[in-house]
Amino acid sequence: MTSTTRTPAGRLLVRDARLPGRPETVVAVADGVVVGLTDADGASAYDGPGAAGDAGTEVVDAGGALLTAGFTDSHVHTVRTGFALLGLDLTGERSLTAVLDRLSAHASASPTAGVLLGQGWDETGWATPRPPTADELERAAPGRRVQLTRVDGHSAVLSPALAALVPGLADLDGWSEDGRVERDAHHAARAALEQLVPDTDRLDAARAACAAMLAVGLVGFHENAAPHIGPEAEIPLVRQAAAETGLRATVYWGELLALGTARRLGVEGLAGDLVADGALGSRTAALGRSYADAGGCGHAYLDAGQVADHVVACTEAGLQAGFHAIGDAALDAVGEGLASAAVRLGPDGAARLRAARHRVEHVELPSPAVVAVLDELGVTSSVQPLFDALWGGPDGMYAARLGERWADTNPFAALAATRGGLALGSDSPVTPVGPWAAVRAAVHHHDPRHRLTPAVAYRAHTAGAARAGRDDDGGRLEVGARADLTLWDCPDGLDADGLPVLAEPAALPRPRRSWGAGRPLGTTG
Repeated sequence: MTSTTRTPAGRLLVRDARLPGRPETVVAVADGVVVGLTDADGASAYDGPGAAGDAGTEVVDAGGALLTAGFTDSHVHTVRTGFALLGLDLTGERSLTAVLDRLSAHASASPTAGVLLGQGWDETGWATPRPPTADELERAAPGRRVQLTRVDGHSAVLSPALAALVPGLADLDGWSEDGRVERDAHHAARAALEQLVPDTDRLDAARAACAAMLAVGLVGFHENAAPHIGPEAEIPLVRQAAAETGLRATVYWGELLALGTARRLGVEGLAGDLVADGALGSRTAALGRSYADAGGCGHAYLDAGQVADHVVACTEAGLQAGFHAIGDAALDAVGEGLASAAVRLGPDGAARLRAARHRVEHVELPSPAVVAVLDELGVTSSVQPLFDALWGGPDGMYAARLGERWADTNPFAALAATRGGLALGSDSPVTPVGPWAAVRAAVHHHDPRHRLTPAVAYRAHTAGAARAGRDDDGGRLEVGARADLTLWDCPDGLDADGLPVLAEPAALPRPRRSWGAGRPLGTTG
């Protein structure tokens, strides 16, 4: 369920603002809801006793700055994001040596830490394109418990001291003698970490992540929790951190058929990172044809029958169903399962699925047939445009893993045209939180066929992301909508549609103020 401690606010009047695609310049808010959009001449209607401009009103002179609907990040791992912010963030390190040097320095600076967690290494651009090994971790941090997780979150490397704490690790699928773990071995290692990381550290991490989201202008996020990512105990901590910050948190739990758990946790759905496969970077995404740079087709976790069972159960329970699906084989299974669920639910099955607003995360390599199923059944695609910005193109990681198939990845335009629509997010800490960076990446997809217009991308990160969480009141700058708003400084100006100029090398907008249900969320700039 969505959580926030923000009660309906008093009154707010924003003057001299630029609104995307609208001629009005004044926004009036009362009781947490937008009650008026007008121009300077009409602003007097919201002045005076009992009106939006009376003595209890916060009056903001925007000075011509851009005012938008609030942005929601549709896919975040809050505690993992905080661990990256507070701990060892290896994102962007350009060599194996640099990663090991960072680990050594971190170990020296953290002599009492029970476990050293690093996140974000990506070997594809290194001169020596291979993961670190357990022996190298041991030399960098002798005797310490270390886990360094790859940027996609689907594989990691363990030090010998940490590996020794994971029962039966050597017998699990996905274990390598060099300390690399994926699949079952990776999940077991994460389970062992639950006993080593106290809840106080998890709460600190959640608070750091929420502060970072506020600082980039987000007003809400979707927490994609799952048992293979972190313990159930993290969910109340994430909600607490969001409430303290004022952010609107919508929480999912990615476990197959766990209806009792969903009720107990009060989550919006059994969705998010309920994995149908892994990730392309770790070569664990399930493909119909083998990887171009290695043998094998990755790993599928669910078949179409399991997908159908889950979707039917969630639909009947009033919950959203959803899946993490990246490779074409995994998406085929999800598409087949959704279609089967519609049949099993009876003559009105398709309509029931559309009403339930199920969702699929990532949707990186769907066939046209799968896109057609998503359209027919109103399933939302929750995507991360920075995946293409970082790893797309003829010379990127997708091309290395897939060959010419890279050009079919992340078909944003086709997904945006479906009835379920598109929701934009970050998958943080896989890519950084930052709504305008995601909008720009969607507009400048490496393949022109898949690009969005700035207006469509903006709506996918505001109204689209809110809708993906079954929130029809947020993400819109309209009379009657919840007053989730952000005021932005746009150093390089606005385009003809009143949106920021996004062409490189234009600077991205910087948030100046944000409001959730009309209440100030703090100074974000």
